[in-house]
Amino acid sequence: MRARTIAVSATGAVCTLAFAGLVGPPAAAEDPVPIEDLVTGAAVMEHLEAFQDIADAHGGNRALETPGYEAAAVYVEQVLTAAGYTPERQYFTFEEEVVDEYELTVPGVEIDLIGYPAAFAPDTPAGGVTGPLVEPADELRHGCDATAWDGVDADAAVALVSRGTCPFADKVAAAAGAGASAVVLYNNAAGVLNPTLGAENDAWVPTVGLTQEQGQAILAVLAEGPVDATYVLQTSLQTFETFNVLAETPTGRADNVVMVGAHLDSVEDGPGINDNGSGSAAILETAVRLAETGDLENQVRFAWWGAEEVGLIGSWHYVEDLVENDPAALDDIATYLNFDMVGSPNYVIGVYDADESTYPAPVPVPDGSVETESVFTDYFDSIDQPWVDTEFSGRSDYQAFITNGIPASGLFTGADGSKTAEEVALFGGTEGVFYDPNYHSPADTIENVDPTALDIMSKAIAYATASLAEDTFAVNGVGSPRIDDVRATTRCLAGTAYVALTGANGEAAPTDVRLVTPFGDKKFDALAPGRNAYQSFTTRSSSVEAGTATVIAYQWRNGDPVYQRYEVPYEATSCN
Repeated sequence: MRARTIAVSATGAVCTLAFAGLVGPPAAAEDPVPIEDLVTGAAVMEHLEAFQDIADAHGGNRALETPGYEAAAVYVEQVLTAAGYTPERQYFTFEEEVVDEYELTVPGVEIDLIGYPAAFAPDTPAGGVTGPLVEPADELRHGCDATAWDGVDADAAVALVSRGTCPFADKVAAAAGAGASAVVLYNNAAGVLNPTLGAENDAWVPTVGLTQEQGQAILAVLAEGPVDATYVLQTSLQTFETFNVLAETPTGRADNVVMVGAHLDSVEDGPGINDNGSGSAAILETAVRLAETGDLENQVRFAWWGAEEVGLIGSWHYVEDLVENDPAALDDIATYLNFDMVGSPNYVIGVYDADESTYPAPVPVPDGSVETESVFTDYFDSIDQPWVDTEFSGRSDYQAFITNGIPASGLFTGADGSKTAEEVALFGGTEGVFYDPNYHSPADTIENVDPTALDIMSKAIAYATASLAEDTFAVNGVGSPRIDDVRATTRCLAGTAYVALTGANGEAAPTDVRLVTPFGDKKFDALAPGRNAYQSFTTRSSSVEAGTATVIAYQWRNGDPVYQRYEVPYEATSCN
């Protein structure tokens, strides 16, 4: 087995998970190829080519309740079945708003609304919102905060704001805070704009996205003098039916499941090859390769979510169904890994910032999320791959999991934020340009997926999945073999300093345990469940400096050695 270590603080000890060269029988003569060397960007790209072909053959998209979505699901199921899985569909129905009346009127401008109402924005009142068109005062007209509206009379106005610099939600919040009754967002690059505000919020006002061309036409009229605009959006509820695709490994602990997910649906406006064919393809290839590795310690469950693009509905249905009908199964999920866009053309290598080292999280961060994040960051550090934090926002399919206390992390190469100079220095690309200028547009095609980003992220996905399939102790304290009540203490006896080390077998079967200190070690063969291993080691000195002792436990599982190692600090003492 390949050596692998993850350090965390747990119950006063530092636990290092190790899988080679510690104690016990000799390792195999030749290690298997690490899964991250098998899950390559080129292999994942083959799945993306299939998704592109499917979209091309079915109206240009893979959206909710379309032939393209059905065909994409069939492809995933066929690949999984060939790899030895038994995929299942989880059907669900839900009500979704459909547009009944939709219009933007600006005198002097012909506007064919090929743009989109912003997701999570409210309807207008009957008859619409009418008010003077106003712009933020910042140079780029990005309107990202309250200062951008200083000196602008936006009361009851229709705010005209350019895409760029910050999330759409920030722009709408700032405009609404300045008094605007509606917001018109226009693209700063070619193509339609399909904005999302991320989540429901009473602070939002009606908001629509326009093309760059439409925005420029309105700006030209506004430059000639004051002009009013009227925006109308009236919607109604319609019932839809769709499904998630689920598959799990046939081996591994069913009471300690590692869950891996990506949404399979695209927006209606394009094939969605980066968003989110990339995540779906990467976890599909990971599933294929994981099936080749043999028996697992922990079961891995893969999910291809439906209806993400209309409000994270598939993942919410999955979690809420467990909450209502099988809460024990929800508790059995050790952690959830989410992958939504991992091939952006102007990419960053982003990891969800669960430890809030860069971004304060606007949502709860369940215990174990920081340790899950560390699986990714430790991997990147080990291969000298630069990475950056991306906000732990809950604005993807991990939202339902963290809301219900399940730890989570994930990877993200970026959507509509603009790349900074610092990020260009780390990853290349173009400063001031969106991470994915094709986000939610017809141009989100396979030609616009970055193969380097896809390769880096696919390998990281495979590594994290396989690592957690082997051991989740760092995340949730569940591991094998497990040692409970690990302690190291110092004491004096007859003027000599001693270091005492103890730990109890927390497994249901006998476990070999070795206690190791700088002053000696002792092995306990086949320690019975619940029994303590204890030894007091003399330092042969009247004092001892602070240091670290080690408790190592191992068992044989299906012919393979499984190890757990606990590094335990002890304090200095003097017996003078």
